[in-house]
Amino acid sequence: MKLIRIFQCALLTAALALATSAGAQQARSYILATATTGGTYYPVGVAVATLIKVKLQPKLKLDMSAISSAGSGENVKLLREKQVQFAILQGLFGMYAKQGSGALKADGPQGNIRSVSMLWPNVEHFLVDANLAKTGTVADLNGLIGKKFSIGARNSGTEHSNRFLLTNLGIDPEKLDLVYQGFGPSIDALQNGSIVGTNPGAGPPVSVVTRAFAQMGDKIRLLEFTPEQAAKVDGGNDLYYQYVVPAGTYPGQTKDFHTVAQPNFLAVNADVPDEDVYLVTKTIYENLAFLNNIHAATKAMSLKAAIAGLPLPLHPGAAKYYKEAGLTIPDRLMAK
Repeated sequence: MKLIRIFQCALLTAALALATSAGAQQARSYILATATTGGTYYPVGVAVATLIKVKLQPKLKLDMSAISSAGSGENVKLLREKQVQFAILQGLFGMYAKQGSGALKADGPQGNIRSVSMLWPNVEHFLVDANLAKTGTVADLNGLIGKKFSIGARNSGTEHSNRFLLTNLGIDPEKLDLVYQGFGPSIDALQNGSIVGTNPGAGPPVSVVTRAFAQMGDKIRLLEFTPEQAAKVDGGNDLYYQYVVPAGTYPGQTKDFHTVAQPNFLAVNADVPDEDVYLVTKTIYENLAFLNNIHAATKAMSLKAAIAGLPLPLHPGAAKYYKEAGLTIPDRLMAK
């Protein structure tokens, strides 16, 4: 009897240890870095985090919270320092992270970042005082030299993408009188006349662009890209492509707006467990209608387009889901 009791106690202790271990493993709380609240990153990030919380926390104890940030530039730093586990990044920063180039040249290649999914196109919205829009195309940006232009919050994806675009158009950004502000303050500054232009690139409809046209009407104008300008601005990187914003997207917009876009994607640190990334990816694609109801930009998401144009290798957890869903994953997206 004594041996039986010892055996039973040992079994009970082992069971409790196993249960404690399982419970600890199940209680995971992740942070998703987005961007400033006036663009698309933040509301979509909140939608994704809410979806994960609703679907995965009750039974699997997998939680996610979205935070605002300065955008892609800061998000890479937050991932590297492990202050966050997930982040939304511009394709441009995915390219920089892979190459250790551009804004990340001093930091070198970011070997800790993996892709989860393409999200939606980051559409450029060069918005200027209508009096400076002589041709209605980005050629008019040459007329902003010496004038105040909000290039985006410091070290944000907006700042760095604007520098990339302006440079490829043959305009030295430093010859503009640069102002460093997020989307909302930039539109406020445009309205009160303290700046003459800005480019809040995001997924349409961009809330601050809607607000700008509702408040200012024909006093401002969106600058378009010709096919030649679209090719020039990409600089041979196969990153930017022509994009049409349909008429009626913004107040008073009676015609299609021709611009360029780059992809946005969901990134994750490589050390996040495969099963958790698998669950996050699966939950997103099984609940796209939920995201579509939160922000129109997510209507561009589909399983068919999930891995198109990703700049960094897939996290194994995401790759597992896509393989199960029947997608063929190219070798360049398989993590080494």
